[in-house]
Amino acid sequence: MPDRDASTDPVLHVVDDDATGGRAGRPRGRRPRPVVAVLACLGVGFGGGVATAEVWDLPGGPAGTPTTVVVSEAVVADGAGRAPERAPGAVSRSDEARSLLAAPAAPGAPAPTVPPPGTLAPLAPPSPAPTPPVRVPAAPEVPPVPSPAPAAPVVRVPEPGSGLTGTEVVPDLGGTLVVVPGEAPAPGPGTVRSVRVEAELGLPLDGDVLAEAVLATLNDPRGWGATDGVTFSRTAADDASIRVVLASPATTDRLCAPLQTEGRYSCGNSVTGVAVLNFERWVQGAPDFGDDVATYRQYLVNHEVGHVLGHGHEPCPAPGAVAPVMVQQSISAEGCVPNGWPAP
Repeated sequence: MPDRDASTDPVLHVVDDDATGGRAGRPRGRRPRPVVAVLACLGVGFGGGVATAEVWDLPGGPAGTPTTVVVSEAVVADGAGRAPERAPGAVSRSDEARSLLAAPAAPGAPAPTVPPPGTLAPLAPPSPAPTPPVRVPAAPEVPPVPSPAPAAPVVRVPEPGSGLTGTEVVPDLGGTLVVVPGEAPAPGPGTVRSVRVEAELGLPLDGDVLAEAVLATLNDPRGWGATDGVTFSRTAADDASIRVVLASPATTDRLCAPLQTEGRYSCGNSVTGVAVLNFERWVQGAPDFGDDVATYRQYLVNHEVGHVLGHGHEPCPAPGAVAPVMVQQSISAEGCVPNGWPAP
């Protein structure tokens, strides 16, 4: 490095100790040797200038180790001071420190650190790209489903000749009997027998149609008026001559006791004046009548009222003959042709 004026020329202060720790007999020179770096910042006023200290790392030390020297340079007071010349490859630690210290620190952030010479500071991770907002499509409008209209009540027309509005047979409905109201005079000459029609509460039937069917059978020209000279009126009074009761199987058994009707058969009692018709038979008929349930119902009324009038059971007179109405046709016609009338 060429010599310059002492007022502005950087001065290399080389510290070189011998093995014994002294400097005696050792010449001073300008060749850089490996030394221990002394970091200092010195500001001294010399009339119109300021003296500063620089710390440089010079390449070429033993085994590639940089040599550290302290360089003092003077800066002219008018601000036009000259920067010192630097050896090729020399790195100023003071410049690195100034650049780090010049940056303002964020509140609460850790103090900046100076990276080692010859290394690059880590790059800050790139800011993530903003995520575009997710647009959720609006749900399509669904028109409200109208509530179904309440179902209209099922109106069952009572069956003519029986009054049935249903065919379910409940074994025991409890035994509560309901009198079917209504009055009707006897339609013809003869001994008048008043009839009151009753039905057990809970049976699926129309009582008025039932009562009409019972009186129409009893007053039919083929009925007991033709053989016994009687005619039948309808009443709801307690002094009725005959009670015709339609009941569940269990109630029939209770009303017919001590006669054993076994939940299947019916009965008529001349003492009490009660004819009890088993509802199961009223719905299903009897085997020998087949599908002709209407004729069987006429037989059932005439047969049980016949007991009330004092008639007992009769046998079939001959195979193939018309069965007398007092044959137990609910069990079997005994080889006779089934028949429902006292005077067929």
